Amino acid sequence: MSASGAQKSSEAMDTSQSSGLIDSPEAITQVVDTMIALPSSPPSLFIDLEGVSLSRHGTISILQIHIFPLEQTYLIDVRILGFKAFHTPGTDGQTTLKSILEAKAMSKVFFDVRRDSDALYAHFGINLAGIQDIQLMELATRNPGLPRKYINCLTRCIEKDAAMTSVELQRWRSVKEKGMRLFDPNRGGSYEVFNARPLSEDIRAYCIQDVKLMPKLWAVYNAKLVSPLRKERVEKATRDRMVMSQSALFNGKADVLPIRSMSVVGIMDNMV
Repeated sequence: MSASGAQKSSEAMDTSQSSGLIDSPEAITQVVDTMIALPSSPPSLFIDLEGVSLSRHGTISILQIHIFPLEQTYLIDVRILGFKAFHTPGTDGQTTLKSILEAKAMSKVFFDVRRDSDALYAHFGINLAGIQDIQLMELATRNPGLPRKYINCLTRCIEKDAAMTSVELQRWRSVKEKGMRLFDPNRGGSYEVFNARPLSEDIRAYCIQDVKLMPKLWAVYNAKLVSPLRKERVEKATRDRMVMSQSALFNGKADVLPIRSMSVVGIMDNMV
């Protein structure tokens, strides 16, 4: 990325308002410009979403995008921008967040893409492509001596594989705990905090920290994913997850999403 590109990245953040979010079409244009011509190998874009009952039955509040080569994380205010978040073009007049998310040639990394895919497809007609799912990568590269009956959550993967110092891990847990106290109904919180403006500092920090750690996890699991057949199975399982997430029977509101599908079974039971 050129110096002018890095400057645009900084300017994009400067144009956000007091909410601490990218919440104007002008800022979206600048964010899109930072993503054009990014390398796909290794992936440049690491993505997560937050919302109220994140699914076709709920809403999307915030789209988090971490651009790894720039070490820049954007929080897109989907609640305020709606369709403009995904359909506002860059300065080339053509590239949008929707076209980036749907581009097969541009790698995007999620952790358990199912609910995100469900919500993006249902609310904005976005058909994700070029996706790598870190959760499935971890499952495929898990030590053969460990059980594969269950998939790991992001918290477990970060604690186990993000290679943080004890101080970093303590700081990460503190940020996570503060955020969960605000949004987790089981702790007296409400997911509506993701819709509150201005966004609280604790929620902003919560939204940023996990997506920033996803490149570390991707690097750990990708280094172990050396078998072409295993890679193919992970790719197929990821595509199957997205197809399933768009089906009429998918329930993104379920507390625990099912693991068993033929392609995921292939990852677990036919390790090569």
